[in-house]
Amino acid sequence: MAVAAATALAAPLLLSASSASAHNRPDPARDAAKLSKKLVKEASGKDAYKHLKKFQDIADSAGGHRAAGSLGHDASGAYVFGLLKKAGYNVSYDSFEFAYIETQAETLKVTAPTPRDSEIKAMSYTKSTPKGGLQAALAVVPVDATTGCEAGDYAAGAFTGKIALIQRGGCDFATKQQTAAAAGAVAAIVSNNTEGALSGTLGDPAAARIPTGGVTQAEGAKLAAEAAAGTVTVSLDIRQLQEKRTTRNVIAETKGGDAANTVMLGSHLDSVTAGPGINDNASGSAGLLEVALDLAKSREKPANKVRFAWWSAEELGLLGAEDYVTGLSPEQAAQIKLYLNFDMIASPNFGQFVYDGDDSDGVGAGAGPEGSAQLEKGITDFLDSKDYPHEGTDFSGRSDYGPFIEVGIPSGGTFTGAEGIKTDAQAAKFGGEAGVAYDACYHAACDDLDNINKEAFDVNIDVIANAVGHYAHDLSPLTAKAGAQAAAKTERTTGGDTGVGASNAHDHEHETKA
Repeated sequence: MAVAAATALAAPLLLSASSASAHNRPDPARDAAKLSKKLVKEASGKDAYKHLKKFQDIADSAGGHRAAGSLGHDASGAYVFGLLKKAGYNVSYDSFEFAYIETQAETLKVTAPTPRDSEIKAMSYTKSTPKGGLQAALAVVPVDATTGCEAGDYAAGAFTGKIALIQRGGCDFATKQQTAAAAGAVAAIVSNNTEGALSGTLGDPAAARIPTGGVTQAEGAKLAAEAAAGTVTVSLDIRQLQEKRTTRNVIAETKGGDAANTVMLGSHLDSVTAGPGINDNASGSAGLLEVALDLAKSREKPANKVRFAWWSAEELGLLGAEDYVTGLSPEQAAQIKLYLNFDMIASPNFGQFVYDGDDSDGVGAGAGPEGSAQLEKGITDFLDSKDYPHEGTDFSGRSDYGPFIEVGIPSGGTFTGAEGIKTDAQAAKFGGEAGVAYDACYHAACDDLDNINKEAFDVNIDVIANAVGHYAHDLSPLTAKAGAQAAAKTERTTGGDTGVGASNAHDHEHETKA
């Protein structure tokens, strides 16, 4: 009886405790919605602009740039590190060696029959010409699907002692210049096969055989036409400093949160040596930094570990992200449930591009790893909720999501365009000027504080804040069905060429595909 009575008395208490426990049980979706709303409200382009000003000041005091391996980049990393450490994050440097490059000359002149100046961009890791350049006749490689990729493209003796003009396409730039060198060419000029300037890399100093640079599609066509009419002699001066240096990624993560469910976001902190890199990519770096600081100020305790990264040497071939991902054990890689990348988020003539995780645009590379479609949907749903127009863009491998995709980590993110040309349809959708590059100062000295579109900057910082808030608590959207996404996105996009324009919009200097 005593036992029965005790049990009877305990029952209401147990029920009460159970009811209280159910009431207090964590609700990931509720917590995610609450935090994301709070971060979107707090984060703003106006607040993040102070970081852009700091990065500009650093570049101004360090030779005009913040390139990996330079004092400007070191100071930028120290600035980010110090703020995050003070905010309470676990912060570390991830150091690695790389081949530093700095272009010292890149000029192209037609000397005969009609003298004129042209523009050329030295490819990363190119061989250098003698000081003052070299003069030689131009020899044009016949155009086909794999122009300049095979020995048979070069008629015997026709390229000996000459500069080969090769159209982009069919193989990487390293292969083109290697094959031209084997045919006797003393240098190579690669002409673009789409609108915009051509920035490229040979991938590695060991791959370089001859001085190599890139010209626009229009310039390539003009040179080819002149050569078809008779002998064309050009003067080419391409020189590049190359030396081993050490640089550092900055990695910061929350002290709490489940490490087995790590949410990761990144942006590259380095610029090219030509300029301060305020849009490319102080913009993504500043936006990410501001959201990280707002997360710390919220005093929220995320259920999942949130990790932020500011990559170095992206401009030389994603070297910082590649070094980091390569250094992960299989177990560590498995803990990273998603990676979101933010690169060039304030282009002056912007388009709002979201990485095409499900390949519903059918452009270029295929879909990202499982979960990438859901990451895309998370971003586009947020943009739709704010009535911000957007388009998909291809996972072309041209930014720091590349190494994460290679090891199967779901990836996504946004950017607003580089040297690609805005279409009429995009101008109608986003505003701005059709027929003009999204960022006319891409990889140039004028990529400074005046090269920022504050509207695009603010929108994309909201995207970052929303993503951090949601995934800090709730990863269930990664496994939700996204089958209706392709149809919905087809209805939202205008015109069949927009995906192509977007995928060409971010033709970074590390791009090796021809």
